[in-house]
Amino acid sequence: MFGKHPPTDPIAAFHRWLAETEASEPRDATAMALATVGADGMPAARMVLLKGADERGFVFYTNFESRKGRHLLAYPKAALVLHWKSLGRQVRVEGPVETVSDAEADQYFASRPRDSRIGAWASRQSRSLEGRFELEKRVAEFGLKYAVGEVPRPPCWSGFRVVPRLIEFWREGRFRLHDRLVYHRDGDSWRTERLFP
Repeated sequence: MFGKHPPTDPIAAFHRWLAETEASEPRDATAMALATVGADGMPAARMVLLKGADERGFVFYTNFESRKGRHLLAYPKAALVLHWKSLGRQVRVEGPVETVSDAEADQYFASRPRDSRIGAWASRQSRSLEGRFELEKRVAEFGLKYAVGEVPRPPCWSGFRVVPRLIEFWREGRFRLHDRLVYHRDGDSWRTERLFP
């Protein structure tokens, strides 16, 4: 990756790193920090799971009525960080955000475990909760409502795609002399830049 001639395709390079990570860190190798910004200009970060990455961008799913959902619908730009500590690697992504198609959201929602689909209906994500019993009661209510047949995707539940304008690969080096390789979107291609650590 950091040789004299870096790969021309950062998405393919990302998938190579991800495959190596999944082989050594099978638990939540796709966990990434997502940073958004609200109307007050204050940034907010939280962990989400990467559910797809291709030439179109990096995809995750959430409730559009959650804090991050509201942020992204109002201010559709985001930054992501995947940090793989045991391998001494991280990948940063920055770019505009778009919603996934209904077909993509439906397909992914249908692949989730049934209890997770029920949970998507029961959780009023990011809103005040009086106590655990309130959540458990809502889970029971929606469990009964959808006791038979498929659990449809809630109208407020879908996905976002971060369309990368910048992708940075960082590899830990001895004495904090890390390797940093940045890909900048340049029309339909990418240009690379190396950065001091």
